[in-house]
Amino acid sequence: MRIFSVGDLHNDRSLAAKLAEKAERERADLVIICGDLTHADVEPKGLIGPFLQRKRKVLFVPGNHESMATHDFLKALYPTMTSLHGYSVRYEHVGIFGCGKANIGAERLSERELHETLKRAHTDVANAEKRIMVTHVHPDGTLMSRLSVFVPGSSGVRKAIEELQPDIAFCSHVHEAEGIEERIGKTRVINVGPKGFFLDI
Repeated sequence: MRIFSVGDLHNDRSLAAKLAEKAERERADLVIICGDLTHADVEPKGLIGPFLQRKRKVLFVPGNHESMATHDFLKALYPTMTSLHGYSVRYEHVGIFGCGKANIGAERLSERELHETLKRAHTDVANAEKRIMVTHVHPDGTLMSRLSVFVPGSSGVRKAIEELQPDIAFCSHVHEAEGIEERIGKTRVINVGPKGFFLDI
């Protein structure tokens, strides 16, 4: 399976179109969007459609710039797209689970809520051969968390990684950390950013 994960598009429709072309050209089976499709809850027009029009499967979590109303609107508008916010999916030997939002913003989640949502979402894929965790906010105590004073890392996300030890943890949120990869235990933590990251698993 080839996965293409992106985040922090911030309402850039031309970027969404280019990323969809890239996903098709590089034969990605699955696109995972790590939140902040839009900016300050502006209408997310033209941000998901390009991927679906190119026959890519799309999973997403909301970021701190998407209200739950926007999250629900996207789910209704694109019924073939799957939200991982508190849920999981399985593709053969790969289990993918997630939690959106962040520990800042108007609709912030507490660290406890982030941790408990990830644990609950993980339940149905706990026995998968390979497991991927998807969040918007990055874990604290990492290099990526030290690159910005404006967007703090999450202790709840870090605790979930330490307890669940997924093979991969995708995040975005802190723009300065785009492309950074580090480890927490056996987990590869990757800040995918708007350029995106390919993973063959």
